[in-house]
Amino acid sequence: MNILDQDIKFLPGVGPNRKKMLSNELGIETYGDLLEYFPYKYVDRSKVYTIHELTGDMPYVQVVGHILSFESFQMGPRKERVVAHFTDGTAICDLTWFNGGKYAKQTYRIGTEYVVFGKPTVFNNRINFTHPDLDDASKVDLSSMGLQPYYNTSERMKKSGLNSRAIERLTKTLVEKLPPLPETLPGYILNERYLMGRDEAFRTVHYPQNARDLERARVRLKFEELFYVQLNILRYASDHRRKYRGYVFSQVGEVFNSFYCNQLPFPLTEAQKRVIREIRVDVGSGRQMNRLLQGDVGSGKTLVALMSMLIAIDNGYQACIMAPTEILAEQHLQTIMQFLKGMDLRVALLTGIVKGKRREEVLEGLLDGTIHILVGTHAVIEDTVQFARLGFVVVDEQHRFGVAQRAKLWSKSENPPHVLVMTATPIPRTLAMTLYGDLDVSVIDELPPGRKPVRTTHVFDSRMSTLYDGIRQQIHEGRQVYIVFPLIEESEKSDLKNLEDGFEALRQVFPEFRLSKVHGKMKPKDKEEEMQRFVSGETQILVATTVIEVGVNVPNASVMVILDAQRFGLSQLHQLRGRVGRGADQSFCILVTPLKLSEDTRKRIDIMCDTNDGFRIAEADLKLRGPGDLEGTQQSGMAFDLKIADIARDGQLVQMARDEAQKIVDDDPECRSDKYAILWNRLRQLRKTNINWAAIS
Repeated sequence: MNILDQDIKFLPGVGPNRKKMLSNELGIETYGDLLEYFPYKYVDRSKVYTIHELTGDMPYVQVVGHILSFESFQMGPRKERVVAHFTDGTAICDLTWFNGGKYAKQTYRIGTEYVVFGKPTVFNNRINFTHPDLDDASKVDLSSMGLQPYYNTSERMKKSGLNSRAIERLTKTLVEKLPPLPETLPGYILNERYLMGRDEAFRTVHYPQNARDLERARVRLKFEELFYVQLNILRYASDHRRKYRGYVFSQVGEVFNSFYCNQLPFPLTEAQKRVIREIRVDVGSGRQMNRLLQGDVGSGKTLVALMSMLIAIDNGYQACIMAPTEILAEQHLQTIMQFLKGMDLRVALLTGIVKGKRREEVLEGLLDGTIHILVGTHAVIEDTVQFARLGFVVVDEQHRFGVAQRAKLWSKSENPPHVLVMTATPIPRTLAMTLYGDLDVSVIDELPPGRKPVRTTHVFDSRMSTLYDGIRQQIHEGRQVYIVFPLIEESEKSDLKNLEDGFEALRQVFPEFRLSKVHGKMKPKDKEEEMQRFVSGETQILVATTVIEVGVNVPNASVMVILDAQRFGLSQLHQLRGRVGRGADQSFCILVTPLKLSEDTRKRIDIMCDTNDGFRIAEADLKLRGPGDLEGTQQSGMAFDLKIADIARDGQLVQMARDEAQKIVDDDPECRSDKYAILWNRLRQLRKTNINWAAIS
């Protein structure tokens, strides 16, 4: 048995009770888990100060001296404050315990030399250390102290004595007990990339002597973590390409050409033409296409998807587009039917609300091949839904679907259909390489001609009356307005009340206009009716929650007001802003916040006002929030189980790891070469762990 798989309860100092606490609070079950529980910060213990040098605003420091005397102060029934008067010969300071004072009096001896480590403050004109660490100076080699690691712990752990220092002691016991760890990277990578050995890196990351050694250890461990994620993704993608033949769409025929010549509402942008060419090459190659199409809101992704589906129809296959919500599915249906008006093609809708005879007709039409394009929600992947010849699948807003759902679509067809994944949430390159590493990426990076960039401004909520005047002016010019309330979780009752109260207040403010109201708690039928009133122009103001984030297309709406904008993430603000600017008129997005804002919020608001570039916004969002918090990655099983690497900040290492992994997969696609045996064996080990590799790829 590998020593790293040993149960943590057998480590000296742990036992069954501490094991339960470590497992429940930190997920630490084995020696390996503890070894991979990395410090979150380090404090320099190599310098010793004199008490005379200390001030109350210094960080953690250490001094060496002895205790002169103890003093106790009663603080109510059975509570006392214990103070030790301590000197190093240059001055006197106090060491104070509000808890554990009895233990301190019994343990520490007057006159014995101690190394005291803690945060100095000033109390009664004297330097004071509250709950300091004390070590017997005769047992400490100060010259080898280096950087002291600090570990995150919970309040429950601290109460039961498992604070950062206790975790450090357990880690020290483990590191001293471990035999040399086997290497998991080939020597040539270590040499070419100047990487530290694995054994040295693990020991150094917990007990570094200096900042330079620490940095080298962290780079080595981060590289390894990212390298195996990339190796797995690229091996999976390579395997997939070799195993699965794709349907060959050999012709671009009458349906496509008729649409291109007679139906196009406006000329394609160069970016749209480029993406269609990339898709045509894929579907004609004989291998199954897996392509990610990224493009900002309003860049024309749906049109590209439709034209790709027409190529499938020209070659005798059916196509399907899957959307995350019923509203978006219905929006797609209307858009596609509008595009195809007058053409002899059958398009059908399948969502949870399509029932009875209507549903039976759709299922029959799919099975006998008379339905050419199916638009639906996840209802499409139910077992009862069978196609005659499904050849092309479009998945819209992929981050809202789990990987298992995407895979289920493949079983609808003899060969897996070609898959086009679309997202209007621009994904930074480093994240795309890891989230969608098995997909080829296409980007639509220009807006259709005639579109003006949305002007974004920040307004404090003390200036609402001026804002209302601006809204009136826009409506008098014939425009429509969205006003969004932050109902982030559909269960937040107080938010729902804010929306209801806010709606009533806005009716008082704008008695001359008609208002609609939409939120996720409404019945689908009521929601659809309210939406339709706004789409048709019957109402001028739509008061809503983020249910309008995706898929509502009203070219006449030119103002987006986002109330309490500080409560939204960057990508959500960007998505909401994408609801306006869809016509030829100048559009506006107004972010309303209170005066008092945190530093991070101010940065978010500034970025929104500075740029309309979704990729710049996504990069900033990744840096501010981290990959696990990005819109959708958490709930669809794609949060990363990365212990030390950070995709937001380690972009260069992600690229470096991918380059190395790509060379190996190209050189040994079947994973059989002895040269790479160390890597394939390690990958097999990792796949048995709790990392959800399928989700990552």
